[in-house]
Order: sequence, then structure tokens, then C-alpha cells
Amino acid sequence: MTGPATLCAAFQRTAAQHPDRVALRTVGDGVVITWRQYRERVREIALGLAGLGVGPGDTVALMLTNRPEFHLCDTAVLHCGATPFSVYNTNPPELLGYQFDNADNWVVICEQQFLPQVRSAVGLGGKVEHIICVDGAPEGTLDLRSLPPAADFDFESAWRSVRPDDVLTIVYTSGTTGPPKGVELTHTNFIENARITEEMGPLGFDDRAVSYLPDAHAANRWLTHYQNLLYGLQITTVADPKAVLSALTDVRPTLFLGVPRVWVKAKMGLDAALQEAGPLRRTLAHWAIGVGRRKARASSAGARLGALDNMTHALADRLVLSSIRARMGLDRVKVGASGAAPIPVEVHEFLLALGIPICEGYGMTECTCAGTINRASRIKIGTVGIPAPGVEVSLGPDGEVLLRGKNIMRGYRKMPEKTAETVDPEGWLHTGDIGEIDAEGYLKIVDRKKEIIINEAGKNMSPINIENAITANTPLAGPVAVIGDRRPYNTALITLDPEALARFAERHGLTGQQSELAESPVVRAAIDECVQNANRSLSRVEQIKTFTVLPDVWEPGSEYLTPTTKLRRKPIEEHYCEVIDAMY
Repeated sequence: MTGPATLCAAFQRTAAQHPDRVALRTVGDGVVITWRQYRERVREIALGLAGLGVGPGDTVALMLTNRPEFHLCDTAVLHCGATPFSVYNTNPPELLGYQFDNADNWVVICEQQFLPQVRSAVGLGGKVEHIICVDGAPEGTLDLRSLPPAADFDFESAWRSVRPDDVLTIVYTSGTTGPPKGVELTHTNFIENARITEEMGPLGFDDRAVSYLPDAHAANRWLTHYQNLLYGLQITTVADPKAVLSALTDVRPTLFLGVPRVWVKAKMGLDAALQEAGPLRRTLAHWAIGVGRRKARASSAGARLGALDNMTHALADRLVLSSIRARMGLDRVKVGASGAAPIPVEVHEFLLALGIPICEGYGMTECTCAGTINRASRIKIGTVGIPAPGVEVSLGPDGEVLLRGKNIMRGYRKMPEKTAETVDPEGWLHTGDIGEIDAEGYLKIVDRKKEIIINEAGKNMSPINIENAITANTPLAGPVAVIGDRRPYNTALITLDPEALARFAERHGLTGQQSELAESPVVRAAIDECVQNANRSLSRVEQIKTFTVLPDVWEPGSEYLTPTTKLRRKPIEEHYCEVIDAMY
């Protein structure tokens, strides 16, 4: 691909094109930063970091919520010739200490609220010498806004000396299968992977995206931060990820990445609104969504609607669907993406029916972000699309998905043996996922190689598919964990979504805390009906025979969920072993 070879060069080119356009903002324009201001602040921060001694070969840790300062600091570190990396804000001190030791960083940039964690981590050992705060300067820290500039730092020479194969960032894996591994990703890795969005249509200064997922996750860096540097799209930061759906009407993004839980909650909110609507509006909405479903299914199958069906869809869109998209703030989306975990088919089809082009993709940190993705021109429901530009996809003898291309990581930091286990001598990344490729080249992920359920009778099943069936049919459900490996039948641990539970309780006149409502016969009966509905979409051997409604809430970044809401299956099974055993 033509264009800048590093993200530093990309930023300098982009900032010079339209210096007075808005580059970064917060909801409601509380903070607005133009490209001119962005470039000035990057230079100032880089000079301050250089004054501390930060330069080529160094790493700098960032522990920040989604706020403009992340973009300023990350880009400034790059312009010093150093490597910035983000850590999850929920990380305990022991994990932070491990990451700081692995990364060899001696500078941490954070917010005051994370100082206790950072200081505890530093107290465990390591090389950290300076803690810089972006929102003040408590005792023992430095203020980002008043770092003394280096007198002899050649800013231009520093960023121009950055090479395409230099490490752009380190992304730590979620550690579901052991200690987190530091994935080293280069400028080339991310620029190569950006060809996906170029292929889907040109991006520019009129495009808008929302940064709300953790910047410690490759996907948020890729789809917001680095696309901003490359193409000039405007970023709105949302510090509280729970507020993202309400922020959409302020932003009206043209590019939006949602993890499955976001899409599930969006559908739940619409379902709840339709329940409260009058009979005429509800009937009209169901008719329009049904028309939209027929179009989505036809498109998925590669078929075309007839003239009458097209006219009917146009009418449904004009009368109902367009206004729903506008109410959601998703009426201007050109590319909607879903990743990090599988989206339930029912939820995906529902959103496509509304006319929101949700392109499900597949990837992992080790391949920068995306290995495959559906294109908006042909979204095949139930698949994760076709290979991204420049990516080869193959299946191993056991069905394991293999990826190869310029987007594959440089390696795991300080773990050459693990790197060799993951990327073979021919350059194939062994993903650990089992997949199938259909006649049209679309990839379908069956499950994680290590997470396949094999029951007592030797039947192989995907827990994720079963969990998605329950989630899609159960508005009250939060994260769900299916149990069944080496057991006679499948059971489920079902958590409750606090917001959905509150609405349900109000509607049914129930009172009490979450733990009390979890034991309510009314709640149990509602979930039982939903699980039976889910069972009808599953084969007999996959069906849930019994389940337990848990009083607990599993939060992202907790003992039971990764920050991107993947289940930590081993801790779940260990903690709830007595509950699980009681179901057998």
C-alpha cells in the first residue's frame, strides 16, 4: 500500500492537511482538540518525555480511561522513538508488576485514580522511576502539563528515524490460558491491517468513531486511534463504557466497533421499548423488522429480492427502520464491526434487519486485529467473513485456523519459545480456534480448540454457540457459562443483567436486591421459558437440562471475565464447583 510507512509519518501528514478540523473530542464538546492543537501538544509532551530520557528502545506504560490525553500521550511517545503500551485499568498490582517487568518500562503515565494500583505495583520491584499524572500532580508524581522540555532534543529527527519494523505497541493477552503474553506489534502490522477499512471505502476527516473499549485491547487502538492518525477521522472518547449507547446520538459515528455484549444490550433496549409501545406502533415495528429480516437473509444467501420485495423494504425503511436507526444514533454508520467474541446469530440478524451493516470479523492480538471480516456488500450471517487484504487463511489437519500475512506479530516479548509454538517456520499463525471454510471462502469459527465440550458419550460441542443461543433468547441474562465437558448432559450458570432485571422487577412489582431477585420464582420462571426457547434452536445433545441463576454480577476485567468480556472458564468452574456439582 502507498502512503506513510510509520504512524508518526501518518500523523504528521494528517495533521498538516486540515489543521483546524476537530481531531479529538468528548461527548457534548466538553473537550475539543483540533489537529493543530494535537500536533502542538504531541511536540510539547515528546519534549518533556525526552527531558526525562525517553528515547528509542524505551517503553512507556499508559493507564488511562478513554480520554483525549491517551491519544496525545501515545502519539508523543511514538515521536520520541519509544514504544507506548496500555494496561487494563482493572489490573491488580501483581499483574501490573508482571507487565512492567516484562515491558521494562521506567515511566508510567496514568490518572490519579489509578495511583494506588501503580504505586503498589512499583513497590513489588521493577524499574519504574517516574509516574506522570494527566490530571494533576500528587506528591511523588510529575504533572504532564509541566514537564521540563529537553534542551537538545531534535523532534523532527526523532520521529523521522522511526522505522516500519519498529515496535509500535505491546498488547498483553487476556491470560485466559496462563500468564499474559506481551504481543509486539509493529508499524507495518497495523498499517497493513488498515487496508481493510480502505477496501470498504475511503475514510477521511468527515468520518467519526467512538473510543470506548480499552486501549489495552488491539481492536480499539486499530479502529479508532490508528485510523485517526492515518485518515483523520474524528474521535469522540467515552470514559465510561457503560455510557456508549447513550453517546451514539451525540456522535452519530460513521465507523463503529461493538463487542457482542454492546449489540445484545442494544437489542434488549429496543425490545423493551417495543414492549412498552402502543399496539399499532408495536405491530408496525414488528412488520418492518420482519421485512428487514427477509432482506438480510436474502443478502446473506447471496440472493436478490424481487421488485415487489424491494418496494416493500423501501416502505418499511422509510416508515420505521430509518427512524429506529436515528434514535439509536447509528443512522450514518458506513461500517459497523463486531468482534472480540462471537455475536449471537439472532442478534446479528436483528441489527441487519434494522439496516445497520454489522460486519462480523475474526482475529486475535497476534494478527494485529483482523484476519477475516465480512464486507458490507455481502454479510454472511453466522460467519466471520473472508480473508482481510494480504491475509492467507488455511485450516490445519484438525481444523485449526491458520493465518499468514504482514499483519502477523513480531513475536511475544521475551518469550521466543512461545513465539515458535505459535508461529511456525513457514509464517503460519496457529490461532487455537477450530473453523470451517465454505465453498465461497467464508470462515466459520466453531470454537476454541481448548474449550470444546466433549461429553461422556464423546460428542463434541461448542459452548459458545450454546451460550449465544441462551443469551439471544433471554433478555434478563448477563454472561452465561455452559458446563458439560466429560459430563452426561449440559448445564448452565446464568447471571442477570442488572439493567434488564431492574426493568423486569418494576414491570412485575418485584422488590429486593439483585441477590434476592435471583431467587424469585417469577424471575426463575421467566428464564426457564427463555432457556426452553433456546433449547428449541439446539440439537438434543446440546440442550441445557438444568441451570442455576447466580446472584453475582460478572464485570469485565473481573476474576470471571476478561476486560473484553470473554469467559475465564477455569476460575468459573473452580469457584462455582459446588453449584455445578449440585446440578448433576
